[in-house]
Amino acid sequence: MAQSKIKARARRHARIRKTVLGTTAKPRLSVFRSLNNIYAQIIDDTTGKTLAAASSLDKGAGPGVKHGGNVESAKKVGASIAQKAIEKNIKNIVFDRSGYQYHGCIKALADAAREKGLQF
Repeated sequence: MAQSKIKARARRHARIRKTVLGTTAKPRLSVFRSLNNIYAQIIDDTTGKTLAAASSLDKGAGPGVKHGGNVESAKKVGASIAQKAIEKNIKNIVFDRSGYQYHGCIKALADAAREKGLQF
């Protein structure tokens, strides 16, 4: 069962990546979620470079977070990635949910990034 879930998410992610493309003007915010942590990257696909990254493993994610795979830590990662993007003059992005359903941690991360000033 677990292997088929992983393969199904990989198929969904490949289908999404056909249409979602990050450019220099509008880079892609890619999210990866594991059971214990959540990761976010802002990527320019034309050059293949990661412009900014944040995760629940970062020391700036917050001292009060005991578990990195919950909604609270997703909010902190979303705020952190938005702050790093704004510092690099990135305001408009394309959101790549990486095949995950848009609820829970993914939605919390996106909402926190929007609150801090990213537009998508």
